Amino acid sequence: MKKIILLNNIAQDILIFRRHLVQYLITQNYMVYVMATDFSSQTKRQIEMLGAIPIGYSLKRGGLNPFYDLKTLWQLIKTFKQIRPNIILSSFAKPVIFGTLAAKIAGVQKVVGMIEGLGYAFTEQPNGQTLKARLIKFIQILLYKLALPQADLVLFLNNDDAKDLLDKYHIKVKRREVLGGIGLDLKEYRFSEFSSSFISFVFIARLLREKGIFEFLKAAEELKKKYPEVIFKVIGSFDIENPGALKKEELQYYIDNNIITYPGFVNNINQWITESSIFVLPSYREGVPRSTQEAMAIGRAIITTDVPGCRETVENGENGFLIPKWDISALVKAMEYFIKNPTEIKRMGFKSYQMALEKFDGNKVNKKLLKLIE
Repeated sequence: MKKIILLNNIAQDILIFRRHLVQYLITQNYMVYVMATDFSSQTKRQIEMLGAIPIGYSLKRGGLNPFYDLKTLWQLIKTFKQIRPNIILSSFAKPVIFGTLAAKIAGVQKVVGMIEGLGYAFTEQPNGQTLKARLIKFIQILLYKLALPQADLVLFLNNDDAKDLLDKYHIKVKRREVLGGIGLDLKEYRFSEFSSSFISFVFIARLLREKGIFEFLKAAEELKKKYPEVIFKVIGSFDIENPGALKKEELQYYIDNNIITYPGFVNNINQWITESSIFVLPSYREGVPRSTQEAMAIGRAIITTDVPGCRETVENGENGFLIPKWDISALVKAMEYFIKNPTEIKRMGFKSYQMALEKFDGNKVNKKLLKLIE
């Protein structure tokens, strides 16, 4: 039986974003090892219930300590030599960098890195990048130049990321491909025609500046004054480690003034989307956002930004609107369009559903991914 290691950051991300892939790989006669940095006894059991083998390792996502990173590299080399996998598939910046280097040193047959978005350091900010962000970007580019040429295949979710990393910084790789999106199990996100008499907008993402949370909140505040019956929902967790994170006290203002509904962390994202009219993600940059794919599969119109990753999810005027990043007035205008033209919610929502069937069916994506790897 062939062995594959999926090297990731966070256990919960594997259970949410990789579960369908894990199950597919098992049907293709792979022994699947899943590596994450924060396994609990519960998440380990959940991975085992999928039929995979969980393995923990140490990695500091935002750390700049080279000695800790070297310790991570050595730990990965030892693990890879013990398991002797046929394939390593790494995701996210640090796992791709150190996983690729460790796999090559350990003599792994096929090494694949999947870059699902260039992340905070490569994302333009309205007030410019901080010194720390510029330093992280500089270090990441150096490490990518060291690691990516060692990979047998480098995968991206959109063309812009490939150009903005490999071409712009002259990083030569053996082979690169664009996957499109990691896909969904469409049985979990079934089409549901919007039928409520109340119009509601939902934002689903980590509560970070680069996800457009501040723009959404300001647009909601402006529209709530004019349309008090319209509902604005925010779904997502706080990320206190991230320098662009929304603070709890900042969100509390909007809750206390009845501008938004915030239920905190939820496990039933599909239900929240189903009970909403329009999905909004004014992000500054993405790979191809999973939450938008989910909203499209359920049949919701989309408002998002004309930036890498997001523009892959909207045909402007067909299934929603693309707006300029950071532009609150354009966001208000797009949201108000649906309030004034509620019949467009169903028309554009159905177009989203058709696009999701074509582009984001997890069964198709998994087959494409395995074909690219093999």
